[in-house]
Amino acid sequence: MEPFILFGIILALALNFVNGLNDASHSIATVVATKALSPMKAILLTAVCNMFGPFVFTTAVAVTIGTGIIRPGALTPLSITVAMGTAIVLVFVATRSGMPISSSHAMVGGLLGAGIGVAGLSAVLLPGGEVFAEIVISGILGAGAGAILLGAIAASLGGDVKQAFLLGAIFGAAIIIPCLMIAGVLKLSGLVAIVLFIFISPILGMVAAFLFDVLISHLFRHSRQNRMRRIFQPLHAFASLFQATGHGANDGQHAVGLITALLVSAGILSSFIVPTWVILASAITIGFGTCFGGWQVVDRMAKKITKIRPYQGFCAATTASSILAGVTEYGVPVSSTHVISGAIVGVGATRGKNAVQWDVVREMVTAWVITIPVALVIAWGGYYCIAALLPSFA
Repeated sequence: MEPFILFGIILALALNFVNGLNDASHSIATVVATKALSPMKAILLTAVCNMFGPFVFTTAVAVTIGTGIIRPGALTPLSITVAMGTAIVLVFVATRSGMPISSSHAMVGGLLGAGIGVAGLSAVLLPGGEVFAEIVISGILGAGAGAILLGAIAASLGGDVKQAFLLGAIFGAAIIIPCLMIAGVLKLSGLVAIVLFIFISPILGMVAAFLFDVLISHLFRHSRQNRMRRIFQPLHAFASLFQATGHGANDGQHAVGLITALLVSAGILSSFIVPTWVILASAITIGFGTCFGGWQVVDRMAKKITKIRPYQGFCAATTASSILAGVTEYGVPVSSTHVISGAIVGVGATRGKNAVQWDVVREMVTAWVITIPVALVIAWGGYYCIAALLPSFA
């Protein structure tokens, strides 16, 4: 194996390491906040679950990473290496500053930037116009249905109808897309699905967690806090570990897809068939990274968004893990950061809008939105400079 390819494989594994370093917060933030598990137990158990994730679920996410974003001709050893280097730097810097950004989107932006550096805008895989038309029509129908439904409920209860219409439209537009995907009516994959789920996944997490919290609160409305804690602390711990498994299956396949694409681009593999050793190496590194979890990120998610009770931690972790498992099955590399953050906001919002620190949420959302463009620009510039200085590597 050529030294440059070996270096690329090491970089891919390093990307999974920093992924575990930053994204460890997603699985342990709520369970540490509610004291369902001690920080050390949470880290170690989460690391194990992260390692098993890629083996429990499908490798569809790895296929999307390796074949669904950039055309094969633009996936060269250098472009893949530059993309990975860009993602590693961004995730590491974010972890040091305590900002839970999406390593998924840092990597996607890196692939886009480096791929454009190789072959221009034609390197990007985009669906036909009819797909965009279906998305727009579906979104409008969902927004209309959501606005009418929530507006009618608000009117019957004497609430703020205008606000209900707005929230209903947002929730309806976000929820209808994954529902149509599950039903097989709307077929989305690759870059368009990734970009859509930047906005859809936190809304899904927030709505599902909010409704689940309301249901649990109603069912246990006559229970004392001590009894609620005894019931939901172990359930919360289990849900968080399932969430970690889903995280490993989705985010843990980044390196799987990149290493396989690297081997294909170098001619070592003739087709995109994921070797078992690649899955195993990637799983180990993401688990190892989780053991060194970024505590600044954990602190922001566990304490600064909202105060979480044990049953709310269970609601947030359960809904987040379910969403991650669902989108992983469809091969969409979503951000687990977005999903669990949305779920935490959802359970906090059940106590009123003032229970959520919206300034912290705004900072996080801003980071989510700019991650792909920033990574794209850095990777494009990096590829351009390296290709100009070392044309033999291009």
